[in-house]
Amino acid sequence: MSSTRQSTADYQLSPILVGTLIVLLAMGVRATFGLFMQPMGLANGWSREVFSMAFAIQNLVWGMAAIGAGMMADKLGSGRTVALAVFFYAVGLIGMRFAESEMSLYLTAGLLIGLGQAGSTFAVILPVVARSVSPSQRSTVMGIVSAGGSLGQFLVVPTGQILIDTFEWSGAFWWLSMFLAVTLPLVWFLRGKHSGSGGIEQTLGQAIKQALRDPSFHFLFWSYFVCGFHTAFITLHLPAFIVDGGLNASTGAMAIGMIGLCNVFGSYAAGRLGGIYSKKNLLAGIYALRTFGILWLIMMPLSPWVVYVFAGWMGLFWLGTVPLTQGLIGQIYGMQFAATLSGIVFLGHQIGSFIGVWFGGKVQSVTGSYDTVWWLAMVLSVVAALLCLPIKEHSIQPSTRLRMA
Repeated sequence: MSSTRQSTADYQLSPILVGTLIVLLAMGVRATFGLFMQPMGLANGWSREVFSMAFAIQNLVWGMAAIGAGMMADKLGSGRTVALAVFFYAVGLIGMRFAESEMSLYLTAGLLIGLGQAGSTFAVILPVVARSVSPSQRSTVMGIVSAGGSLGQFLVVPTGQILIDTFEWSGAFWWLSMFLAVTLPLVWFLRGKHSGSGGIEQTLGQAIKQALRDPSFHFLFWSYFVCGFHTAFITLHLPAFIVDGGLNASTGAMAIGMIGLCNVFGSYAAGRLGGIYSKKNLLAGIYALRTFGILWLIMMPLSPWVVYVFAGWMGLFWLGTVPLTQGLIGQIYGMQFAATLSGIVFLGHQIGSFIGVWFGGKVQSVTGSYDTVWWLAMVLSVVAALLCLPIKEHSIQPSTRLRMA
């Protein structure tokens, strides 16, 4: 009996560790892209607007492909889905190394890496690890994996800057692609798919229709839009904003890394608290508290310590939205098609990301300043907090879903 319990625990632990590692590398590498904006732009004669468009395309492709990746994981198994995504991601990084035109940058940084991120990040990985544990542990486990993404930001961004300084930007892409490639053999531990609720079954189409009829699903979608706007804009444009303010590039890299470090604690705490308190109220609080960090950054004279205070504050609330949003999806709609429904909600996040990175570059190119975008980000924080409050957290049973479908 003891042996059986131990083997079960080991089986549960493997998806958690592997899922955390993959998210750590996928999100960590993503967070380095802002470091490449200036050296690649100088080498190829590209403006920030070109980079903003490339990464806007990446975020939009990521969001749209996340729905397909979720369906693939739910129907065909998560192992194949994650392996294909990691392959696309690594090939996209190598392609960026050889991109010499705007179109080639859009195809590699935009299309290929967007496809790779769709199946190697939260929308697919979190449902996989959540299914490996009991319902009482799901919120905490998703907090742990989300914290892994933040830890990747802390570890990989400074590493990316070191790689650029040591091997130049072109050599750094080879190293980053190898970091991702080492995870390919590990996706074996993420194989399988959810077998159903054990009661009345529903089809994928019925699950989607039921979710789309529920106002809470739309509140989650549009609040996640704001999260995407914030995180994508800050990740890509904060290093350039800091350099524009007269500080050095290493301060920007350190700030992005500090956001990740602080969110290791923030994401884990959000996951733990989400298992005890109302997830929607915690989400509302996270969005509202982001406002104060942004206000601090734009009202204070720019200096390294002002940047680091901002980074620490935002880090506490950075990806804490992820385990709470994903947790609400599983809690309300069940786990059978959680990856698909997570992918649909994540599309909202990525539409926000698209607008955040594109609008940030456009505004800076036209006005020479990011101030308008920072003020818009504050307004959106309040909007997102208000959207979370009407969410109904009660579970919709499969039989109810079928009658309404």
